[in-house]
Amino acid sequence: MRATDPLPEVGRYLSSGTGRLAANLWPILQTSVAASLSYFLAAVVLGNAQPFFAPIATVVTIGLAPGQRGRRAVEVAIGVALGLAIADVIARIIGVGAVQLGVVAALAMVAAVFFGGRSLLVNQAAISAILVIALLPPDSGFTPDRFFNALVGGGVALAVSYLFPMNPVRLVEKAAEPIFRKLVAVLEEIAEALEEEDLDHSEAALKKARKLDHRVRDFDEALSDGYEISRLSPTRRRSIKHLELYAGASIRIELAVINTRVLARGAANAIRRGAPVPSSMPEAILDLSRAVRALADYLEDREGRRRRSGSRWRRRGVRRRLSKAVTTSPSASSWARSARRPWTCSVAPA
Repeated sequence: MRATDPLPEVGRYLSSGTGRLAANLWPILQTSVAASLSYFLAAVVLGNAQPFFAPIATVVTIGLAPGQRGRRAVEVAIGVALGLAIADVIARIIGVGAVQLGVVAALAMVAAVFFGGRSLLVNQAAISAILVIALLPPDSGFTPDRFFNALVGGGVALAVSYLFPMNPVRLVEKAAEPIFRKLVAVLEEIAEALEEEDLDHSEAALKKARKLDHRVRDFDEALSDGYEISRLSPTRRRSIKHLELYAGASIRIELAVINTRVLARGAANAIRRGAPVPSSMPEAILDLSRAVRALADYLEDREGRRRRSGSRWRRRGVRRRLSKAVTTSPSASSWARSARRPWTCSVAPA
């Protein structure tokens, strides 16, 4: 048996890595520039000799979740202040060392949890305390510079995020694209399984359909983050109108995922029982996959006009084909009708 050629697999791996890098290049650049700027401000403007808390606070705050950055900046500042205060007091009493570092970190986390801190506040309190014990000399005493460093870092992160933000529409599109792509693939597999009466193929499609739920949650989070960027960033206000298209389609996308899973389960059960399936059903499901593509194209259309009539025509065609398939086979109606529901309302205005 001839060994499998590893070159195509390596090529796919490199291609996917390049795609991930291209998608995250702006956040990487944004974070690195903000960290450099915060360090410069803390070192030169404030005159701090050890301004390392500023870039740390910047990186933590800017993170990967645009919708939580305002709250993160406050939590970072509080966490730094709490950790620094505890570390300075405890270090004066018990000194510094490996055991003392563990004790200080634990006390800082206990205090943060006691005051109702979220995980970021708790972690930041522990990190601040550890840095004080590990990096600063025992006789350095308490200084407010570290707290101001954290304020500078959080402020720079927010300023860079909202003055030079990532494209909110692209953020949402990146979350929606795998949903549409996988929905199309699953629907095509269901149609092929029904056409060939292949039980294994239908069960494989059902497994893929069940994995789409977390994609919907990611899409909802991206939509929320996109709205926040658009509302708060003066350079991205015009994106709100396009995001409203995705917001209007979000419930339909969720229903499409749910009912595609129901459709896949019904197709597998029908093949397993040997139930009669109308000959027009596979083609109707393929039309449904084309409708998913049309919806994706429509939502990506920034003008919102080019594909409206075509996508509306395709949805109507899908409903006619599915209705015909259901009425010609009452035994299939209980599960095939589920494929029709997500497309009974148009996303675009009539």
